Amino acid sequence: MSYTLSFTATEAAERWAEAGEAAAALVAGEHDGIANMANVAALIWQAIPDLNWAGFYRFDGQELVLGPFQGKAACIRIPLDKGVCGAAARLRATQRVEDVHAFPGHIACDADSRSELVVPVIANDRLVGVLDLDSPLPARFTAADQAGAEALVARIAGALA
Repeated sequence: MSYTLSFTATEAAERWAEAGEAAAALVAGEHDGIANMANVAALIWQAIPDLNWAGFYRFDGQELVLGPFQGKAACIRIPLDKGVCGAAARLRATQRVEDVHAFPGHIACDADSRSELVVPVIANDRLVGVLDLDSPLPARFTAADQAGAEALVARIAGALA
């Protein structure tokens, strides 16, 4: 089975709304969290412009472990006390960073990344992992991107567990 995804919106809020609808359709009826993460990472890569990395880190009970993604090879393990992803997981709060080089403890998996948006994935009060989006553009992510990514993750979190 193949999926043809087409995104027409040009404004961030509408683009994320389209991506959320498509993500919900992609994960509907599928219970494998890793398969769903793979499809959602690919969907976000296609739907959201100006990214150089889009994917998931899964929480194994102690640290974040690389999950499905689109982009360059990445760091495999991230302690919760390191980097933007670790902060999002530890605090269970979205991290929107305009300049990753100014973020204390930033982990430079890709030296081309300049800004980052990381949303914790929480299902049934349990941390599943994080959605990590990187961009080579400084201050790439807006409040609309944050709200859209958070809504997308909240809508499908159970299918990622």
